[in-house]
Amino acid sequence: MASIFTKIVQGDIPCYKIAESEKYFAFLDINPLQKGHTLVIPKREVDYIYDLEEEELAGLHVFAQRVAKAIEQAIPCNRIGVAVIGLEVPHAHIHLIPIQSMQDMNFTNPKLLLESSEMDLIAQSIRSNMAK
Repeated sequence: MASIFTKIVQGDIPCYKIAESEKYFAFLDINPLQKGHTLVIPKREVDYIYDLEEEELAGLHVFAQRVAKAIEQAIPCNRIGVAVIGLEVPHAHIHLIPIQSMQDMNFTNPKLLLESSEMDLIAQSIRSNMAK
């Protein structure tokens, strides 16, 4: 059965898309820790990130770097925090989270509840900063 992320990539479930390439996809987390919290995934469904082929794992990180730079330009922050937890959805993914301090990356913090219109604006702002 396809993961929720595969369904997002296939267009079966809507998302706030940030970027897409032939092999990778980035979209806003709908339960964000911070505004601009983005998930970066390989399109190929693999449960555990370290089960990706070396080239695919490297490509995922390079793609994530481009997305992180766009987030930094769109969302005021000190850094873009990076987390790979791998238990929430059985599809390899990287969390990119704009942070001011380490506490902003605490996954036990309450999630933000943002209106769809605000999520659209955030996604648009990040997309507009993606290097071509």
